[in-house]
Amino acid sequence: MFFLPSWLVIAVVAILVASTSSLLDSNDRRWFNRQIRPRWLTFERLIPFIWISIFICGAISAYLVWESGTSDRVFLMLFYLVVELAVMAYTPVMCKTRSLRVGTIIGALGFVLGCILIFLVFRVSFTAGLLLLPFVLWSPIGTYVTWEMSRLNQ
Repeated sequence: MFFLPSWLVIAVVAILVASTSSLLDSNDRRWFNRQIRPRWLTFERLIPFIWISIFICGAISAYLVWESGTSDRVFLMLFYLVVELAVMAYTPVMCKTRSLRVGTIIGALGFVLGCILIFLVFRVSFTAGLLLLPFVLWSPIGTYVTWEMSRLNQ
């Protein structure tokens, strides 16, 4: 019987979920690009690279948890998936609903789910937990930016 390596399965699932960003059409992008940003948001061009780094750290974290052999590993993989789905829902749902408030709520939900995940993961692997810190640190920043944008674009 042929089995795929766990790192490959994790990477493929992460890439498939991340591809949901292709659900945006030109009207969605145009709507988002027309939104007023806070003046202090000088790092917007770095945000895609920040998220790519966060997803790579998350995938490595998931790999370490899977390879740890913990009896909770299937549950934890599902939780990683739920967190990634929440994060990836942010842009398409916000743009399709044309609501920065919806984006703020999804961002906050992702942060809460990420905090629960990191708590569970630290019990299994300290290193895997550390790899989730970038998400838990960045997520409230992104949520705050969206909240500020919703105030500026009433």
